[in-house]
Amino acid sequence: MVEGMDTPASSLAVPTSEGIATFSPGELRAMRDEFQRFLLEYEFGLREVETKLGILRDEFQQMHDYNPIEHVSSRVKTADSLVEKVTRKGIDPSFDSIRVGITDVAGIRVTTSFTKDAYRLFDLLTQQDDIVVREVKDYILRPKANGYKSLHVIVEVPVFLSTGRVDVAVEVQFRTIAMDFWASLEHKIYYKYDGVVPDGLLAELKDAADSAALLDARMERLHSELHGPRTATVRAV
Repeated sequence: MVEGMDTPASSLAVPTSEGIATFSPGELRAMRDEFQRFLLEYEFGLREVETKLGILRDEFQQMHDYNPIEHVSSRVKTADSLVEKVTRKGIDPSFDSIRVGITDVAGIRVTTSFTKDAYRLFDLLTQQDDIVVREVKDYILRPKANGYKSLHVIVEVPVFLSTGRVDVAVEVQFRTIAMDFWASLEHKIYYKYDGVVPDGLLAELKDAADSAALLDARMERLHSELHGPRTATVRAV
């Protein structure tokens, strides 16, 4: 802009490190459309993984008379949440940088009956030919210090659009009912205390996590006594 000129009412002026940038309505619409296309890739990636999990669930129900999946939930990060994480991690605010630097834009949580089911579903999903495993974090084998337990995997799944193939990263978390119950309450407590939880409460949370782990082990033992053991392994950590 020329100094002294007013910004047209239909334009948007945005402060930048180099001064003031002005965007026309057409430019704003183009930016909006590009951002929507970016998030759609992750929405479609979620659908692909959800379909795979749904097929496994239906097969178990109809052919094996047993369903290891108790519940599946999914989400794509909101624009505000994505901007907050980009800022917090110091990532360059470009779509290419976000694709590389943020791997949980799309997330799926799979709640299982037992710990072995989490590993079994992990194997069945990640062994599929069109799935590429980017990263695995096994917080079941090695829980976080606060007691958090879950099996995390970042997978890439192909999405075929009118413009061609796009490989989309999706974070999948596998956890038992007990792990999910604990994590849900822990999240609410951290939110209530704005992340600064009193030491006494932290100790109780850790104790509750240990109790949940004992419950998982006991219920799995009882289930094995009734139905026989099922083996499952995790391929990559």
